[in-house]
Amino acid sequence: MAKDGKSLGMSDRTSDIILVVITAIVVFLVAYPLYYVLIASFSNPYDVYAGKTFLLPSQFTLQGYQSVFADPQILTGYKNSIMYTVIGTVFSVALLYITAYPLSKKDLPGRKFLNIFFIITMYFGGGLIPTYLIVKATGLVDNIWALFLPGGVGVGNMIIVRNYFQNSIPKELIEASEIDGCTHLRTFKEVIIPLSLPIMAVMVVFSMVAYWNDWFTALIYLPRAEMAPLPLVLRNILIKSSASAAQSSTISGGYAELNKITEMIKFSSIIVAAAPMLIFYPFVQKYFEQGMMAGAVKG
Repeated sequence: MAKDGKSLGMSDRTSDIILVVITAIVVFLVAYPLYYVLIASFSNPYDVYAGKTFLLPSQFTLQGYQSVFADPQILTGYKNSIMYTVIGTVFSVALLYITAYPLSKKDLPGRKFLNIFFIITMYFGGGLIPTYLIVKATGLVDNIWALFLPGGVGVGNMIIVRNYFQNSIPKELIEASEIDGCTHLRTFKEVIIPLSLPIMAVMVVFSMVAYWNDWFTALIYLPRAEMAPLPLVLRNILIKSSASAAQSSTISGGYAELNKITEMIKFSSIIVAAAPMLIFYPFVQKYFEQGMMAGAVKG
């Protein structure tokens, strides 16, 4: 080692540079695909496939977005998706808390059996047809609750929340509140919920993304077009555009133009669907990271 620790200083700077380079590469690999879709949505699709849109749009155009927002169902889809996401997120997070908190108590009667019961549902299911028959028999077809009730509790998320309650909330606080005369419900309301905001943020993000992107459940259980969420509306727009392009294949020049619009709609639809979640996530990122680290501890 050189005098005055100069060699050590050079080593530290070198390691910092290496870490910065690695981080930059990872960020590029994660962020570039989304950036590529963004610039592709403003570009001529034929230039996209020709590799002319590596960093900047080529032949800038808003035709894809104009085609998407020209459909009268798009605003209805946005409204429905916002409503389904809010209701579904509140419902799912509430069920996660109601389920995970009792299971975090080691003195809960039948706790082992209940844990096994929930875990079994992660690996075995009835399938689409039996599930549909049950939903139909309960009168939930053409009802928005068909989106929430069948899968209200995500067992994987419940286990994360349970582990958080077990490992991140001091038992002494719970015991102190009970000694002071708090009921279990009051302890849950005034001690557990305020101390579990980080994991709640994680579950809110998970639930919001799941409900916002869910189109298949609505396709199966909500037959009316006015009840369709945004992803299903965008799917229908793309299908109609593709069908129009196919029907015009015999017309001179018609197929090429409509196919071009269809390709632009593909890229624009991704941005339209992803934008709200991308805008929302930075506001809960701090809690998301903190909650994931705490909830992932093995219980």
